Amino acid sequence: MSRSGVVLREVRPEDAPDLVRLWEEVVPRASAEQMLVDMELVVDQSLASARDRIVVAECDGRLAGAVYLRVGPMSPLHVEPVVQAVSPHVLPEFRRHGVGRALMDAAVAHAEEKGIGHVASASLSASREAHRFLARLALAPQAVLRVAPTQVVRAKLSSRRPARSQTGGRPALGQVLAARRSQRRQRDLV
Repeated sequence: MSRSGVVLREVRPEDAPDLVRLWEEVVPRASAEQMLVDMELVVDQSLASARDRIVVAECDGRLAGAVYLRVGPMSPLHVEPVVQAVSPHVLPEFRRHGVGRALMDAAVAHAEEKGIGHVASASLSASREAHRFLARLALAPQAVLRVAPTQVVRAKLSSRRPARSQTGGRPALGQVLAARRSQRRQRDLV
C-alpha cells in the first residue's frame, strides 16, 4: 500500500461503527449498543460544531484512522487557542503507511487555516509507539494528565489524612506509638 493511497475526508454519520472499533481503547466501556449510540452522538456533535471536526483517513476505500480536532484554549489558565488533535489513531493493519502523518498534517492545516499558532495532542500513557510518533513530529510533553474515579481519590485523601492533636497540629504521641506497634506486629506476622 503506498502513501498516496491515503485519502482524508470529514466524518460521516455512517462512520460511527468503524470509529467505535478504532477508538475502543479510549471510549468508555459499555455495551456495544451503548458505545455505538455514544459515538453517533460524538459524530453528530462534531458535524454541528464550528470548533470541532473529525477527520477520517481511508485507504482503498476502508477507514484506516481518524483524529478528533478541537479548537480551544491551551488550558483554563493559558487562554491562547490551540488545535487539539484528540486521539489520532490508526488501525494496526494500516500503520506505517503514512496514515498517522496524514492525520497530523490535517491538524496542522486546520491550525494554519484558523490562524492558530500551536497544535497539541495526547496519546494513551501505555502507547510507547504513539509517544515516539508524536515526539518525532516535535510535540513535546507539556503536562501529565492523571485520571481516577472520584470515590477512589476521596478514599485516598481520607486515608492519608493524619490524626491531629488538640495542640500544635501534629499527631498525638499516643497515636504515633500505636501506629508503630501495629506496623511492628504486622511485620512480625510475616
